[in-house]
This record gives sequence, structure tokens and C-alpha cells, in this order.
Amino acid sequence: MSTKHIITTKDFCVFHQLEHSFIADLHDAGLVEIKVVDNTTYIPKNQLRKLERMIRLHLDLDINVAGIEAITHLLQRIEDIQEEMRLLRNSLKTYE
Repeated sequence: MSTKHIITTKDFCVFHQLEHSFIADLHDAGLVEIKVVDNTTYIPKNQLRKLERMIRLHLDLDINVAGIEAITHLLQRIEDIQEEMRLLRNSLKTYE
């Protein structure tokens, strides 16, 4: 597997001064994707932005994994609603 688009969880945790268990808890909650290659865990590059947002919630606001899960779910609902509103506005424009 190419390591061009992944980072080891160990390197990520050292950089952000986190316990590996926090990343594992996020993964267990289904909030972040982790790949395992040759007994080494990796975080795909496309997960980094989302993961760093969760880390800020945890470190800056002292929110636990359950709270992060709830916040992430609500943010996703907001994005879905905004996308639906955009589509509806575009549909309305065709009738104007």
C-alpha cells in the first residue's frame, strides 16, 4: 500500500500530544476511519481535517467522545439541510 495519502497514528498522536486511545475511541464510535497495514495503524489523508476538528473539540472545550459524536451528527445534519435548501432554491429558480 502506498503511504503517500496516509499517516501513522503514532506520528499523528505524537504531533498532537494525544493518547493513542483517543483515536481508537473515535474509530470505535465510527467517527474516524483507520487503516491497518502490517500491524501498523494509519489515518487516511482525507480524514485529517475531520479528525483535527474533533481534537480541537476535545482539547479546547474538554468534550468527551460521546459529545463529539453528538456534535458531529448535528453538524452533518446541518450540512445536509443546507444542501437540500440549495437544491430547492435552484429548483425554484427554474419556475421564476
